[in-house]
Amino acid sequence: MGISGKRIVLGVTGGVAAYKAAVLTRELQRAGARVQVVMTEAGARFVGPATFQALTGEPVFVDQWDTRIANGMAHIELSRAADAIVIAPASADFMASLAQGRAGDLLATLCLARECPLAVAPAMNRQMWENPATQRNVQQLRDDGIEVIGPDSGDQACGETGMGRMLEPDALVEAIGAWLAPKRLAGRRVLLTAGPTFEPIDPVRGITNRSSGKMGFAIARACVAAGADVTLVAGPVSLPTPWAVRRINVQTAQQMHDAVHGELDTASAAVRAHDLFIAVAAVADWRPANYRDSKIKKTDGNAVPELAFAQNPDILASVARRAHPPYCVGFAAESESLEAHGLDKLARKGIPMLVANIGHETFGLDDNELLILEHGSQTRLARAPKALLAHELVRHIAERLS
Repeated sequence: MGISGKRIVLGVTGGVAAYKAAVLTRELQRAGARVQVVMTEAGARFVGPATFQALTGEPVFVDQWDTRIANGMAHIELSRAADAIVIAPASADFMASLAQGRAGDLLATLCLARECPLAVAPAMNRQMWENPATQRNVQQLRDDGIEVIGPDSGDQACGETGMGRMLEPDALVEAIGAWLAPKRLAGRRVLLTAGPTFEPIDPVRGITNRSSGKMGFAIARACVAAGADVTLVAGPVSLPTPWAVRRINVQTAQQMHDAVHGELDTASAAVRAHDLFIAVAAVADWRPANYRDSKIKKTDGNAVPELAFAQNPDILASVARRAHPPYCVGFAAESESLEAHGLDKLARKGIPMLVANIGHETFGLDDNELLILEHGSQTRLARAPKALLAHELVRHIAERLS
């Protein structure tokens, strides 16, 4: 991710969402960042500086005239040491200060004097967020090159519900990582499939597999971090939708096939709808031929019902056969002869790249080991967390697309 090894100045302004900044501090550290907290006086009224000092092991700065900086220029020293500045929560008042270039306190002055990227995570009442003045300020921040992350919609401290709620810390960490990561897929549109499919037998039974969707969702996150516009067609999984990903939920292989081609059909005759298709989903090869409208009952003699099967459409091969196909990457999970079966699948599908899971007992795990098969070459990615493997795989794919 783009966070590991970075020094981030976390600015905390006044608002009840300041309590989330403490959790965000811990999550940024877990992602490998070193965090330096700078607060406004209003922010310190919600959560005390001692909390952040205990979490980071770093002194917390509030006062513009703090004498702990030898040259008396905290706004210069703190910003020069940072790889990025993130304001979370960012109040309406503080965003107005940024938009107008005001330097009324240490944090605002630090942002004005910075040489590093700046992001804000808005947090305020829905009416404050929707106010035309706030929206003008947000647009000005974007025009000035400041990243605006969020806000979200939901329950607010005032008891109302609507837009203006600060993103949860885990979503913020994901978004910050994407913001800081190299943009190897900038301007690219990516379509992915992930998770299992579920083929119903009757209203209560069905055939599925053990795919958790973790690898596919990790790749979706990595594509967003690389700057891509990502659409994810997901089978039945309970994973949260990754930040900035458009998600289409399906159950059956036929539904997944129709959703994928529906997305690709939005292209014009000369322009592809998507540059890259990554088929990570574990799609059922067969489905019950005759769906029962009511639950199949056990007979008195305990006779076992017979099931006939029909073949499902081959999503990956059908995409590769399109008149103007995107760059296609397939996935394979084999229980034996991984390389031989993988190369055979690469040829049969008519695709340039196939990624094979090394070892079939990978479903549901948080780590994996991959073998990337291409025509005339192989690349092995050593066992690592799926999130890290996803970034390595996206880097590899981006090199081919370039």
